[in-house]
Amino acid sequence: MFVTGVAYAMGGSPGGGAGGGLMGLLPILLMFVIFYFLLIRPQQKQASKQRDFIKNLKAGDRVVTTGGLHGEVKGLTDTTITLEIADKVRVKVTRSAVSGSSQDAAAPEAQKPA
Repeated sequence: MFVTGVAYAMGGSPGGGAGGGLMGLLPILLMFVIFYFLLIRPQQKQASKQRDFIKNLKAGDRVVTTGGLHGEVKGLTDTTITLEIADKVRVKVTRSAVSGSSQDAAAPEAQKPA
């Protein structure tokens, strides 16, 4: 009699079948859906926006690199950008090193109270 009770405790109720397995996967599927909408999808949108920004750069745009250099785009190739960071001081950086426009970087400073 005791052995039968142990078998029920380990195997679930008799006749449970495949329904228990599907209910076990439901929380995992629910977590994946939540992660997709809270983490993966917004990150993909932001990466797409960044790719479009880099692709649409043109001479005269003011940008900021990931290293913090502020400059004006003077020349473009498929892989590099020539930035003028001071009068007659030009540097070449890869396109992927550009993080955004100078106006976007300066906007939070303008909103600070004096």
